[in-house]
Amino acid sequence: MTVATSKQTAPCGAWTSPITAAVVAAGATPLSQLALDNGSVYWLEGRASEAGRSTLLGGQGSARAELTPLPYNVRSRVHEYGGGAYAVAGGQVFFSHHGDNRLYRVGAEGQPVALTAEGERRYADFVVDARRQRLVGIREDHSAGVQYPDNTVCAIGFDGNETVLVDGNDFYAAPRLSPDGAQLAWLCWDHPRMPWEGTELWLADVAADGSLVNGRLVAGGAEESICQPEWSPDGVLHFVSDRSGWWNLYRYEHGVVHALCPREAEFGGPQWTFGGSLYGFSSANEIVCAYIEAGVSRVARLSLPDGTLTPIDTPYQEIRELRVEGSTLAVLGGAPTVALELACIDLDSGRREVLARSIGQLPDAGYLSVPQAISYPSANGRMSHAFHYPPCNPDYAPLAGELPPLIVIGHGGPTGMAASTLKLATQFWTSRGFAVLDVNYGGSTGFGRAYRDLLKGQWGVIDVEDCVAGAHHLAEQGLVDPERLLIRGSSAGGLTVLSALAFHDVFKAGACYYGVSDLKGLDADSHKFESHYNQYLIAPPERADAVYRERSPIHHTDKLRRPMIFFQGLDDKVVPPQQSESMVEALRARRLPVAYLTLEGEGHGFRKAESVVRTLEAELCFYLRVFGVPVPAGLGPVAIENLGEA
Repeated sequence: MTVATSKQTAPCGAWTSPITAAVVAAGATPLSQLALDNGSVYWLEGRASEAGRSTLLGGQGSARAELTPLPYNVRSRVHEYGGGAYAVAGGQVFFSHHGDNRLYRVGAEGQPVALTAEGERRYADFVVDARRQRLVGIREDHSAGVQYPDNTVCAIGFDGNETVLVDGNDFYAAPRLSPDGAQLAWLCWDHPRMPWEGTELWLADVAADGSLVNGRLVAGGAEESICQPEWSPDGVLHFVSDRSGWWNLYRYEHGVVHALCPREAEFGGPQWTFGGSLYGFSSANEIVCAYIEAGVSRVARLSLPDGTLTPIDTPYQEIRELRVEGSTLAVLGGAPTVALELACIDLDSGRREVLARSIGQLPDAGYLSVPQAISYPSANGRMSHAFHYPPCNPDYAPLAGELPPLIVIGHGGPTGMAASTLKLATQFWTSRGFAVLDVNYGGSTGFGRAYRDLLKGQWGVIDVEDCVAGAHHLAEQGLVDPERLLIRGSSAGGLTVLSALAFHDVFKAGACYYGVSDLKGLDADSHKFESHYNQYLIAPPERADAVYRERSPIHHTDKLRRPMIFFQGLDDKVVPPQQSESMVEALRARRLPVAYLTLEGEGHGFRKAESVVRTLEAELCFYLRVFGVPVPAGLGPVAIENLGEA
């Protein structure tokens, strides 16, 4: 006989949860960059307990091992966002060490050996050219002492000698050798474009001395975004292009580009980092691919002879990356009840083996909120999209008549995408009685180029309107308390937070993680990769100053009325600390409630376990104090200036 237990009643936000900040920090192991090589599987794992370093694991069966022990940190800083930090072929591993930006080689001896010299060069997205005993990859040279580094496609010999193969463009990515080593394909683009606006796909022959000859433009241009060029096993060049308005698959053969599977779906994504992969070849006649429809990922086989797309059954609704080798499919995937995990799937039998989980042990399912994908009307008659997470805790119920507070999240990017994969950082809030709305505002990936281009010239407008509309929608449905609407975001999402609070009277408080407050200052301080991005997001140079002033929250602090908390890494090169500090000072001057936490040794995104704990607990404490809810015992205090005067 089962005896029903009654729930405790307590104010939303003050519920006790087993999903503590420490659990969030310890439980989420970042997994990234898959590789398959002769039956071995390789991947990167983040180690929050080791100052956030990334280490390489790989091998076969029980022989899998860590290949890069302390102090090695497998991470590239090309474009600052990195990615493509290692390559493997024939059991030989080559990787970029974040500590000195040098390339290292790991062979059978198991001890990393430096390949490149000390200096101011960085490397990423390299492939192994075994025939010529070299790597071919992207080199970013900071040694000239000028404002912006020089980016090239470079060959790095196994003896350490370096030779520039392609130069003259502002940016390069994805150099890919044909199976016979006779041809090299690569992507390039120039300021002011970002790679999801317009890129070019080039192809050249590799001469006997290893140089490139007969370079020719294959596809792309100022209005066509191309990503992930790959060669089929029989030497035919394939790529993803959004020429149709959707990132679809194409083949280049005999000088002609052929569409493989026209579909209103995204088979690629924005190239913020190097080395992404959403398709691969199981044979010369079949591609295994992931694609996104309405914000949800699916996996399928694509028959190249007839273009038939056949679904592959997986438990995942988000596929971040996949790799294919023969009948083996390796995926990084997640779902509402599945935290991101690395799995290998046998394409013949369908058998799935999980090799690594981002969360070793999940909380009881009763504490996990399962999101609902929603679409809702926003400004000017358009529709926006989001995932709604209701509060969920088997031990607690709200006070009589109480509706939950809502946290609206604006993702970074701005071309990012909110996905439904289980994240403890979200469940931290829902298990305490908050509702969460994770918004795919106009500009987000996953809904086609037209939706992505809604943000063109409208950053700080469209994203804000869609977050505001989402909050109104849930309040009108009677699902959340209209008097306790909160907004949080990081990076580009931080601008969304600041703009929402400055230009709309909807949210009662906000949390800004390394967010943008001064668009002109961002231009002045930005690194090369994003130094012209505001021309797309805001305005061309001739109109920029006026629009910057109109849109930048730092110039409209007189409109602020609500408490705010700011979090800033002091080593952030993407959004420098001055962006947060100027906003904090303005709030102090107006005697508005404000809290400001800085983190030593953190950059754009917090990697250390202690940073995750400190920021989450401080943010929770901030919300509870703002709403007058008693702060639970054991929760670290946060200093809020001027709160008594609010």
